[in-house]
Amino acid sequence: MQSNSGANGTGITEFILLGLVETPELWSIILVLFLFAYLVTVGGNLSILAAVLVEPKLHTPMYFFLGNLSVLDVGCISVTIPSMLDRLVSHKRTVPYAACLTQLFFFHLLVGVDCFLLTAMAYDRFLAICRPLTYSTRMSQTVQRMLVAVSWVCAFTNALTHTVAISTLNFCGPNVINHFYCDLPQLFQLSCSSTQLNELLLFAVGFIMAGTPMALIVTSYAHVAAVVLRIRSAEGRKKAFSTCGSHLTVVAIFYGSGIFNYMRLGSTKLSNKDKAVGIFNTVINPLLNPIIYSLRNPDVQTALWRVLLGRRSLA
Repeated sequence: MQSNSGANGTGITEFILLGLVETPELWSIILVLFLFAYLVTVGGNLSILAAVLVEPKLHTPMYFFLGNLSVLDVGCISVTIPSMLDRLVSHKRTVPYAACLTQLFFFHLLVGVDCFLLTAMAYDRFLAICRPLTYSTRMSQTVQRMLVAVSWVCAFTNALTHTVAISTLNFCGPNVINHFYCDLPQLFQLSCSSTQLNELLLFAVGFIMAGTPMALIVTSYAHVAAVVLRIRSAEGRKKAFSTCGSHLTVVAIFYGSGIFNYMRLGSTKLSNKDKAVGIFNTVINPLLNPIIYSLRNPDVQTALWRVLLGRRSLA
């Protein structure tokens, strides 16, 4: 542990990330698995983005948001996994204090945008199914861009707030983080000053950042379900629900892992369970999103095949 009083007002200039496993014999296996997962995730999400861009049938608000979501998924996994792989290759587990806070900022920025974007997608489904006559005007290109812009502004404010707040804490030692990336719960554990205000801030902002979007998503889909259940045709109900099923699956995984990770601070000592949740947040979610959205969507599947085979759409 290096000492330098100029780092953060205390003696810590770097942290030691223990990673997923501490057994050196398993490092090569972890390296191969996560490198493969990273390449598949980036490739899958960029393929979805390419399909949305080149296929005229996908030039709709829902797929505009899906394309943005794919970019965010690439960003989320790129903020954490490449640096972890680099430490596995170099056998160097230290990370500078500034780099740790930078990773924390960008991770919360991208996850925050993800949170609001999922809400915008739920609102889009609400308008498409419950307000079809005014859908084109209420979800115009200007509205779509505004929703994405507001998502970025809100997420930036949230990420900056937490980063500035964590930078006011004192870190006197120890400096070992039992995780594979820097995040708030792990840094709270290492602080030698009171984290009560930081934890209250996390709960308060988390309620606004996650609670409000979640309430809007639930409300949107409650209205959608009420309308769909009134459809007499079984085929019509199936088609309507199929457009929402993929999104609801992604929402459930995203919020489930997020709530477990951040809404239980101080209840138990951080353990290997947090690493598993971290894998969900940084790897599983971005990896599953392109699979979930393309699995039951023939338009996306057709567009993906055209992208992979280099063919242009005839539409």
